[in-house]
Formats: sequence, structure tokens, C-alpha cells
Amino acid sequence: MASLQEQLLKAGLADEKKARTIRSEKRKQRKQQPKGAAQVNETEERALKVRQEKAEHDRQLNLERKKEADKKAIQAQIRQLIETNRLSRSRGETSYQFVDGTKIKKILVDDKMVDQLSRGRLAIVALGDSYEVVPDQVARKIMERDEAAVISLHERKQDDASDDDPYAGYEIPDDLMW
Repeated sequence: MASLQEQLLKAGLADEKKARTIRSEKRKQRKQQPKGAAQVNETEERALKVRQEKAEHDRQLNLERKKEADKKAIQAQIRQLIETNRLSRSRGETSYQFVDGTKIKKILVDDKMVDQLSRGRLAIVALGDSYEVVPDQVARKIMERDEAAVISLHERKQDDASDDDPYAGYEIPDDLMW
């Protein structure tokens, strides 16, 4: 099939003189360009720019999705740590009060747990809308993942490391609450 230029000449829509001038202009343009340089098309530039912007947008979207997935994985790890290490409070009769945010909350625990909670051997952690009691080592693992999940964990004192209490022989009155 003949070129478009030849078809226009046959149809009488263009004349030979005009075709020669166009050919010579094209030849001049090719000679003016340095060797190896291709003609830069504006549409190609725009398409390249759009592709780069889309790729950057996709990277940002993937980063957000990855952060969300990591956050869910951490929450699942915390839930598993709490559920496997929580201590039973079923026979608790003493109320233990603690601060959660700006509110004072209360859970029922036994007397031994109250003592261990105040000494920092046990901690209170949030599991959904409820609270659970876990050992301090588990609470510290949870704090590494999310500090907001640990509600109450008292710091242990060095002199509290032993179970030798100098006041163990003295009896505390039953009506004394502090």
C-alpha cells in the first residue's frame, strides 16, 4: 500500500511542490538532531510522569496496608499472650482499684494477688473491654509490643526481691484497709 502522501497526491488533495517542501523540512530536522537522540514526544513524557505518580501512590498505599497488617499482628500477639498467661480470679473477694486513663476501675482478686499486684509481681492488662491479671514478665513482653495494653504494673524495689519480710511476725488488723 502506498504512503499517505502518495495517496493524497493521487486524490488531488496535495500537490508535488508541497510534498517536496515537507520532505526537505523533515530531512533538515533529522540532520539537526544529534546522533542517537530520539524525538521526545510530549505525550510520552506525560504518560511517563503519570506512571511514576501511580507507582508512588501504589507504594504509599502498600506501606499503609503493611502498617495496618503489622498492627493487627501485634494485637493478635498481645491477645494470645494474655489469654495463655492470665491468672484465675474466680475466687477473688477483695477489690483492687487501679486507674485506667482518667477513670478508677475495680476488679475482684484474692488477698495474695493484691499483695503481688502492689509489689509489682503481677500486672493488670486490658483485653478488649475487660481486664486480666498476668505475671510481670508477661506484662513486660506486652509492653514491648504496646505500652497502652498494660494498665497497672508497679515497679519492683530491690529490697523487695526476697520474700523475707521483717514485719512478717506482726499481725495486721482485719479492719485496716489502705
